[in-house]
Amino acid sequence: MEQILTSNLGLLTLTVGLYCLGMSLYRATRLVLLHPVLITFVAMIFLLRAFGVSYERYEEATSVLNFALGMSVVALGYLMYEQMERMRGRLLPILCSTLTGCLVGILSVVYIARALGADRVLLTSLAPKSVTVPIAVAVAEPLGGVVTITSVVVFCTGIFGSLFGGWILKRCGISDPLATGYALGSAAHGIGTARAIEMGAAEGALSGVAMALMGVATALLLPLVEKYLY
Repeated sequence: MEQILTSNLGLLTLTVGLYCLGMSLYRATRLVLLHPVLITFVAMIFLLRAFGVSYERYEEATSVLNFALGMSVVALGYLMYEQMERMRGRLLPILCSTLTGCLVGILSVVYIARALGADRVLLTSLAPKSVTVPIAVAVAEPLGGVVTITSVVVFCTGIFGSLFGGWILKRCGISDPLATGYALGSAAHGIGTARAIEMGAAEGALSGVAMALMGVATALLLPLVEKYLY
């Protein structure tokens, strides 16, 4: 049985199965702690440790999911196309929001971590927390960051934004769907975008735009911030 579960097909099936189970529980209860991504993440950690499967082995077995993730990101383009009329004429606010969000996202975590005694390697690993994992890793690793730390922090940021982002925005009096979607995408990347799509087409479209622009802005600005500010 262990050999079956640790095979490529077994690991892939186990991951998808746990996600489907988590989705069923989440839809039935709407409890934030039963978010399907969170359930899958925690369960797979325990299972991989129990069976002695390395991360590299697991990554190889589930590579098809990474390919599918890329296709899903491209599919966001259709949502953007449907909302083009609503976004027309808002280029300047979008770009200003991206620049501000990028700098605040980087500097807030860097200065808080530095105040708590974090070294430069840890600061660099934490800095790209608000962009999707492939971009965050590609930016942090050449600057000396630890890929493992970056990946975990990005995941936790996305989960937190997905679970509590909408509630925080409502408490702040933000009800505009475009602003809500853009905030979720810029702060919580892909997982936040998935939540935004659940809210509506407009939220999903702007969240996809925010995720893409935040990735570009972080890739350009983080090396400058890392070099001159910490």
